[in-house]
Amino acid sequence: MKIEDAINDFINYCVFEKGLSDKTKDSYYNDLCIYKDYIKKDRVEDITSDDIKGFLKSRNNNEKSSTIAHNLTVIKNFHKYLYKENIVKEDISLFIDRPKLQKKLPKTLSVEDVDKLLDIELKTKFDYRNKAMLELMYGTGLRVSELVSLTLNDIDTTNCIIRIMGKGSKEREIPLGEYSIYYLNMYLEVRGSMLKGKDDNKLFLNNHGRGMTRQGFFKNLKKILKEKGLSTDISPHTLRHSFATHLLNRGADLRSIQEMLGHSDISTTKIYTHVSDDKVSKDYKKYHPRVDKEV
Repeated sequence: MKIEDAINDFINYCVFEKGLSDKTKDSYYNDLCIYKDYIKKDRVEDITSDDIKGFLKSRNNNEKSSTIAHNLTVIKNFHKYLYKENIVKEDISLFIDRPKLQKKLPKTLSVEDVDKLLDIELKTKFDYRNKAMLELMYGTGLRVSELVSLTLNDIDTTNCIIRIMGKGSKEREIPLGEYSIYYLNMYLEVRGSMLKGKDDNKLFLNNHGRGMTRQGFFKNLKKILKEKGLSTDISPHTLRHSFATHLLNRGADLRSIQEMLGHSDISTTKIYTHVSDDKVSKDYKKYHPRVDKEV
């Protein structure tokens, strides 16, 4: 079978049998076209495992390990399909190992930089909103999507908790600290003046009286970072990483941090132990009196 025909058959199978979204379908098709252009063979029966290995090696110099891992997943699914449909006699991708993903440590802010970021002079109603959003994000470790999705019903300042509907529609409760509650209450006093006659139950509103978007929050964050003289490379997720790292550095239990972050697997949370260990190593080398001494 011609490779072009096999790719089209596989993509149709993924769409109609597996229910792939348009975005994922396009991604699969693009990966397989790049693969086809590299191996330069007309028929799928002529492809060998060395072709796959050569393709992966060619990608190794210019692509991230996560991209190469995705390429290989698509290729493996493709060859598995060819074997399953009796188009080829064997699955040549079966024993090709996936590349080890390079784990990047999350970028975090120091406590001093967080204090600098959160030191917002409260003059306008938008200052009150920005202050409340940033305090809440750092105080609870929310994802930005969770932050902008909050409604008035999700906040319980009496019992000092916030209810979050996270990934996979999993609900969790996170305790609210005094700073978060204090500035939330201050924001709620001016929130009514931001509605502009509209009826919106979203907790945080934009200047049109509608719910704040992720893009809107990111734009406001960039503006505040610039005003404070902090790196504009900082993302909303940096505050989430900082929340977890600062808790761990001060002795919080990893399981508690997992619950607050809404991680389904604690292995995801364990990356913060590496951040903490890195700090321990740096502090040891910086402060111990008998490090890097001549003997």
